[in-house]
Amino acid sequence: MTERIVEQATFETAQLVAELERFLDQRGALLHAETSEPINQKIGNFRYGVYAFFDYDGEPIYVGQTNEQLRVRIRRHLTNQRTDAVAMKVLDPFEVFEIEIWPLPHFEGQDMSAAIARRLNWLERAVFDRLIEQSRFKAILNEKDPPLLVDAGAVIPTSVRGRIVSEAVLKLRGHPDTRIARRAETLSLLAKVIAERRVQSGLRRTLLTQAKRLAWLAEKRMNELRGQPVTDE
Repeated sequence: MTERIVEQATFETAQLVAELERFLDQRGALLHAETSEPINQKIGNFRYGVYAFFDYDGEPIYVGQTNEQLRVRIRRHLTNQRTDAVAMKVLDPFEVFEIEIWPLPHFEGQDMSAAIARRLNWLERAVFDRLIEQSRFKAILNEKDPPLLVDAGAVIPTSVRGRIVSEAVLKLRGHPDTRIARRAETLSLLAKVIAERRVQSGLRRTLLTQAKRLAWLAEKRMNELRGQPVTDE
């Protein structure tokens, strides 16, 4: 039994890595701002940008930024290279079905500066606010809200969104009862972190959001089995 579990976990990890690399290796998905020509660079190799994760229901669950390369940062979240969000049980990598990224190509080749930091912070907040509005819960699992600031002339750049879950893994993870069990486990682990440490209110807000997500999914599943319609309320 243990060997079977290990084999499945190894298979899922290999599939995730393959699909993640396929997504990050896309070329020509972005257009040059001045020439409108496709940019022939892998989208995961842009140094500066903002990224968001979405679950199996298309619900936004996490937003972040990076100045060390999108590929590096996203890999840390999703391939067992610990980040604060994963370590604190804020983000469960197994819940991520799609990724959307907003690279900043015009900053490529430039060293980190106050201007770039300001643009990254502005963009992260702009994306965060947009996705909050799209969320049925009007909430995301981030422990902290990005800083609210002004960056004159800034606009949200073109994004690229894609799925990172193969059909084979979807069959293993996608069943609602499996997802309910996984989400309940994450909620329990997060509650344990809160009970054992002195934490800020943001982590408690994340706990509440996760509880709402669990309750919604459980109710959705129950209503599906009863043949009743499900609302977003």
